Amino acid sequence: METTMTRIAIVVGSTRPNRVGRSVADWVHDNAQQHEGADFELVDLADYDLPLLDEPMPPAMGQYQNDHTKAWAEKIASYDGFIFVTPEYNHSVPGALKNAVDYLYAEWNNKAIGFVSYGSAGGTRAVEAWRLIAAELQMADVRAQVFLTFGDDFEDMSTFAPTDGATGALGDVFGQVVAWAEALKTLRA
Repeated sequence: METTMTRIAIVVGSTRPNRVGRSVADWVHDNAQQHEGADFELVDLADYDLPLLDEPMPPAMGQYQNDHTKAWAEKIASYDGFIFVTPEYNHSVPGALKNAVDYLYAEWNNKAIGFVSYGSAGGTRAVEAWRLIAAELQMADVRAQVFLTFGDDFEDMSTFAPTDGATGALGDVFGQVVAWAEALKTLRA
């Protein structure tokens, strides 16, 4: 029986001009290269230019009509797990990432998800909201998370400069997401 390498997407959850999310995601991706046992790939929402959800059928039906949805579905279906790099907007999730998630259903099912969040309170409230969303999508969210505060991990609230503690916590996220992604393979088979 052939086994394939576990594939984990690091999803950039902001599409805003001048966003810090891309530098955070690049840091996550660079550190992921040191973690064995999985292939990590950066997936930037800005590259997909998804409009507000415009499919005529509910995503759970899997009857996608639009080419942009089909391309997004194919991309997401190819992964075993995810690390969302998510900002916190107004005590919750960013609209662009929520919209992208809402486009699909089965492509998220029975996959692991971890979070690297940032914001004035480290993005922790966004992650709490994401955990509820992940449960509805039949995803396994891991306990470990990285939360980055503008006061500690950014210079002038814009230049990303992570602490050693953040880097250490990131290793735990990698380990848990990969372990759960591998454990859930039998459910996806």
